[in-house]
Amino acid sequence: MAYSQVTVTEHLLYHQQQSPQATGRFTNLFNDLILAAKIISREVNKAGLVDVLGFTGDVNVQGERVKKLDEYANDIIIHRMERAGVLCAMASEENAEMIVVPDKFKRGEYILIFDPLDGSSNIDVNVNIGTIFSILRRKSPAMQDVTLGDMLQAGVEQVGAGYFLYGTSTMLVYTTGQGVYGFTLDPSVGEFLLSHPDIRIPEQGKIYSVNESYWNYWDEPTREVVSWFKGVDNPRGKPHSLRYIGSLVADFHRTLLYGGIFMYPMDYRDPKRPRGKLRLLCEASPMAMLAEQAGGLATDGTKRIMEIEPHELHQRVPLFVGSEYDVRKVSEIYRKHAQKDGADDLRSI
Repeated sequence: MAYSQVTVTEHLLYHQQQSPQATGRFTNLFNDLILAAKIISREVNKAGLVDVLGFTGDVNVQGERVKKLDEYANDIIIHRMERAGVLCAMASEENAEMIVVPDKFKRGEYILIFDPLDGSSNIDVNVNIGTIFSILRRKSPAMQDVTLGDMLQAGVEQVGAGYFLYGTSTMLVYTTGQGVYGFTLDPSVGEFLLSHPDIRIPEQGKIYSVNESYWNYWDEPTREVVSWFKGVDNPRGKPHSLRYIGSLVADFHRTLLYGGIFMYPMDYRDPKRPRGKLRLLCEASPMAMLAEQAGGLATDGTKRIMEIEPHELHQRVPLFVGSEYDVRKVSEIYRKHAQKDGADDLRSI
């Protein structure tokens, strides 16, 4: 079958035997999530023409000003997914507490954790933004109320993860643990069609992506990491090129296709985000699952992102994700400093 004719639903059904989690209920979950993304994509594409740009005046749980399109995307996803009949609960970057599916709707065994509109600071300048999602299966018995503990699962427990990218075209990139696949929305038929089968990230890249303006907030090993990518002491004998958009989903998408590394380290001297900015459950874990399924790696500098046990809903974590060689170099530098400092309890990937 020609790739350009394969829809997401067909792809899920085709791989259902190899992906036990891709049941009919799981496919229904994806179909409703895709519908929400189509609606968001439509609003993003006409954002300059309607009153969806600018701040609402509210502040989200992270202390960030909420933009109108953020709020719209969040509302659309919650509205669609609580009616899907396959979820018991959700968690959003924009909501302080978990969202339990109301009693009036049918509940299922799945949990959706999402960032409704990543990179929203770029909305007003027409730069790529996206929706990131992670899918879990509840641990507690179905006859009991869903608990926060059902949400706080390590990345290795994910049954699916991915993102929608809203840019020159709208894309869906996802994994269910059987490789990574990319689909592009064809507006003429209203379907996401397979455009990037079995995505594999290059083993070593030529690009590093980090906000270097935080140099003064970083510790010595982090500065050495960034200096290594700027230097020539590597198999290529050339500095890596710096590319930084400031939208995780856009920077990660480039890294996934071209190779290299995306970095958001700890900001030790920044009292607002001493553990870094990115959220473990709705950003780092799904991106880590995608990276590993594509042959890459993801670490916080000392630990594999997928093995970090979350202890709070909006837990932040440093993130180094991308090509295997580049991420291993990061771990090597951190491990060297840990050994020098006598910190023998740190683990590298």
